[in-house]
Amino acid sequence: MKNILVTGGAGLIGSHTVDLLLEKGYRVRILDNLEKPTHLSGRPSYIPSRAEFIEGDIRSERDVKGALKGIDGVIHLAATGGFTPRIIEYLEANTIGTALMLQIIRNERLPIKKIVVASSVAVYGEGKYQCSKHGVVFPPIRPIEQMERKEWELKCPFCASELKALATDELTPVKPQKVYSVSKFDQERLVLGLGEEFGIPSAALRYFVTYGPRQSLSNPYTGLCSIFSTRLLNDLPAVVYEDGLQTRDFVYVKDVAAASVLVLESDKSDRQVYNVGTGNSLSVLDIAKTLSRIYKKDIAPEIGGKFRPGEVRHIVADIAKLKSIGFKPKYTFEDGIREYVEWIRSQGDVKDYFSRAQTDLTKDQVVRNCR
Repeated sequence: MKNILVTGGAGLIGSHTVDLLLEKGYRVRILDNLEKPTHLSGRPSYIPSRAEFIEGDIRSERDVKGALKGIDGVIHLAATGGFTPRIIEYLEANTIGTALMLQIIRNERLPIKKIVVASSVAVYGEGKYQCSKHGVVFPPIRPIEQMERKEWELKCPFCASELKALATDELTPVKPQKVYSVSKFDQERLVLGLGEEFGIPSAALRYFVTYGPRQSLSNPYTGLCSIFSTRLLNDLPAVVYEDGLQTRDFVYVKDVAAASVLVLESDKSDRQVYNVGTGNSLSVLDIAKTLSRIYKKDIAPEIGGKFRPGEVRHIVADIAKLKSIGFKPKYTFEDGIREYVEWIRSQGDVKDYFSRAQTDLTKDQVVRNCR
């Protein structure tokens, strides 16, 4: 493969993936619609001149046909994400957009040699836990009524004992709950299923929480590190939902890009699903405090009183499967977050877009108040 299409190639993960592909000698084409509010100022300056850029939409047959012309491999990252009330848009962009791309590949009999699709940790729901009485369990999403009472921890579905979080592997049953997570599972199933039918090697990557330079500072609906940063840099407290002790696997964007290219190039990855993370967990409160320390902003986070229905409590990646084909994360969180903060400081003044967004999200019940 020499000619690679990266859909969503102007975004956080996409742009770093483009850089790595160019570094490795590929010819790269980007398809991106520069969706707002992620790209509030239009085409980013970091898009390299060596990459061909098409401003177009994954939902447009004309745009997708043009982008696929002469292409050998596809890294499909184009998607709408974040915590928003836009139900239909997730399905149109993520599910229908992916189906359209695959239909064009089939109808035009395009000689695509590999498709790698971006899925998400969100497909797992609450993931994998241990009960002292019942062993490994896969609990359902916490009921809204439980969260309203500020009972944050997961309980065993059989005995109601408090559970201990385990690393989530790819054999964990998927339980997509939110529209976004349903659409991401649609994407991976479409690519793997139709890839098999069409005879196109394919793989799906379930990205855990990705952060790093080029994460949008103008999108208040996604990107924990960027939202906390814009708040602190405007002398405002980071807003922490629940009690802040919920944990995530934060993976640096350059490691995510490396994983994406590795899977594109590996024959062993065909028809497979992989977690992309670090295998380490950090609490949301840890992130807020770390950023406060680095920015030298002695501002205590705003904790308690709000939650997001459908948000998971604890999830960390088991990455043994990805390691088996050669992946190894290079960045610790401390290394990655310092590189990220250095980039943010180079962006000049940043605005707080979160305050207004939270008011709207509360009105739409995407964010809710505890009792």
